[in-house]
Amino acid sequence: MRAAIHPKYVASEIRCACGNSIKTQSTRPSLLIGICNECHPFYTGQQKFVDTAGRVDKFQQRLAKTQQAQAAQAEANAKKKKK
Repeated sequence: MRAAIHPKYVASEIRCACGNSIKTQSTRPSLLIGICNECHPFYTGQQKFVDTAGRVDKFQQRLAKTQQAQAAQAEANAKKKKK
């Protein structure tokens, strides 16, 4: 093996959005994660809705915008057919 081509393996801290902190070793000094074993529904037994950055709301807004555009296009096509 060649020397000095591998990344350094250092002590690392993994931090979760819930505030849990885990000490381990990695090639990165710190990692940020969104969900861990302390707050994941599978391990806690509690069901909770995880909506990161309002994904459902963003999808519904896009869907409404698309439906409006399709309705306007259908209306324009109907006017063309009448002429």
